[in-house]
Amino acid sequence: MSDIEALKKERQELIDKMLEMQKQFIEYEHQNGISGKDYWASKEGLLANYRHEYREIANRVVDLAHEIVGSSRF
Repeated sequence: MSDIEALKKERQELIDKMLEMQKQFIEYEHQNGISGKDYWASKEGLLANYRHEYREIANRVVDLAHEIVGSSRF
C-alpha cells in the first residue's frame, strides 16, 4: 500500500468514526434531549468528551486531505 493509499484509508476510517459518533449523538438526543449545558459542560456519558474528540478527528481529516493532495492548511 502506498503512502497516499494509507492516508486515504486512515481518512476514510476517521470519517466513518465521525458518522458513527453523529448517529450516536442523534440517538441520544432523541431519547434524552440535550440542553446547552449538557452539550457544553457534561462531565459524564456520551457527551463528556464528545466535542473535543469530534473536533480532534475532524482536524485530522482536514490535515490528511491536505497531505494527500500536497497542500498546506496554513
